[in-house]
Amino acid sequence: MDSKLLDILACPLCKGPLVYKKAEAELICKPCRLGFPIKDDIPVMLEDEARKLPPEEEVSG
Repeated sequence: MDSKLLDILACPLCKGPLVYKKAEAELICKPCRLGFPIKDDIPVMLEDEARKLPPEEEVSG
């Protein structure tokens, strides 16, 4: 994932910062508790495509 792209991407819902999780190929929004998938090195920033993080899942980074 290009670090310059990470600097300009924001959560489409709250406009907050995202945390890159390389192992999961996701961009995580901590406040919204959503994981946006990265498919073929392209972030999919659609709410309908995001994974809702369960309460027990650690959100760090």
